[in-house]
Amino acid sequence: MKTLHLAGPDDLPRLLSMVAAFHEHQGFGTDEDHQRAAIAPLLEGSPHGAIWLIGPRKAPVGYVVVTFGWSVEFGGLDGIVDELYIRPAVRGRGMGFEAVNSLAHALRDSGVGALHLEADRNDEPVTRFYTRAGFRPRDGYLFMSRVL
Repeated sequence: MKTLHLAGPDDLPRLLSMVAAFHEHQGFGTDEDHQRAAIAPLLEGSPHGAIWLIGPRKAPVGYVVVTFGWSVEFGGLDGIVDELYIRPAVRGRGMGFEAVNSLAHALRDSGVGALHLEADRNDEPVTRFYTRAGFRPRDGYLFMSRVL
């Protein structure tokens, strides 16, 4: 079974329920209008990012959002794993790990020089997952945000 499928506009209903579940779990406080407005451009081909469904296309078990930027340090195009969600009932079966690795290889082959992410330092299972997937903390660096 192919693990990743690039999501398009027809996938919006399947994605919205998973995005809502992820945002609720994370305590983001977003509503459906906010979520729809944030993901619709990515489904319509925005150059700023893309969404992949994880698992069977008609019944996905998760999704991953990657946004794109430019890094002089990493030699050009880079990506940020903005969101990664696997339905709780199927976690621990390796689908998220397979999806992240497949995506990393595909992005590398497409010219992306680095893939970054933000994770809760105190969430040991998440930290172990991403470490196993090849991500490493950067000593002396702190990912910071300024909401505009």
